[in-house]
Amino acid sequence: MAAPSHSLPEFVTTALAKQYEPHVYEQILDGFEQARTRPVTLRANTLNASDETVRAALDAAGIGYEEVPWFKHALVVDAAAERDLWSLDVYRAGGIYLQSLSSMLPPLVLDPRAGADVLDMCAAPGGKTTQIAALTNNMAHLTACELNAPRAEKLMHNLNKMGAANVNVMKTDARRLDDFFRFDQILLDAPCTGTGTLRAGDERAASRMTPKLLAKVTASQRALLDKALTILKPGGTLVYSTCSILAEENEQQVLTALKRHKDCKLVPIAFEAPETADDDTKPILLEHATDAACTIPLLPCAIDGTLCVAPTRLFEGFYVAAFTKQA
Repeated sequence: MAAPSHSLPEFVTTALAKQYEPHVYEQILDGFEQARTRPVTLRANTLNASDETVRAALDAAGIGYEEVPWFKHALVVDAAAERDLWSLDVYRAGGIYLQSLSSMLPPLVLDPRAGADVLDMCAAPGGKTTQIAALTNNMAHLTACELNAPRAEKLMHNLNKMGAANVNVMKTDARRLDDFFRFDQILLDAPCTGTGTLRAGDERAASRMTPKLLAKVTASQRALLDKALTILKPGGTLVYSTCSILAEENEQQVLTALKRHKDCKLVPIAFEAPETADDDTKPILLEHATDAACTIPLLPCAIDGTLCVAPTRLFEGFYVAAFTKQA
């Protein structure tokens, strides 16, 4: 049953009702209602603990879990709260990172490579940064930017706890990076309204999510995306993501960026490889993403090859797009 609109920010419901067909709009409202009981999800941090070690620790504590077919290091913990995990030795040792399933997608789409120069433009608190480090077994040359000093301190704490090495933390606004810099791979998880993370009945969200906030974050997103495409190396890959489901922060930003950067194009994201695909159109694949368990739920998207994840009980609303620059 869909959540009553009065339990959500009016600005958000009005925008979503205009953007989506009625049946999709009702699906989104229902997802916000289901989010009230969203379970804990986590990622085994393989820099400090193996998948088997994490599962054994959960088993020993009597904490049940469900595996996620599209990411072997992810688990859904449905019958426990975060505080139940905090006391575990494997958590204190940095073998577990509590992270939403949706936020694990951008690093997977980026597919970071060992030896590559990788930039995380808005890195704090470090979930995606440490995931990139783990995916490359600390073999990438990783730069992580964070402007806010307290958030930068939190980022460095998490990097140390998670065993992420070979990371250069820059306490700077990524929009101000010198064009002298060049990176093979860039992750831009941009500041946003956070509409995809809404839970029905969240009174604080109503005061936070306003047209003024949307205007502020879209200006920041444009500047960050412009900088990212400028400092991306020819042949490199940029992943742009937000935890929003508003087109102004997602498809519209992508289209604007493509108009400004004629040497860049989208790389499609797909769950299954098309039967005919040459190297120029070969998609980025998210393997096992359509298996019955933990299937990634998608909303209609105005740009083919980009993903807009629907908010549900398991997933936050999220948007992901991938770019490449012509070599």
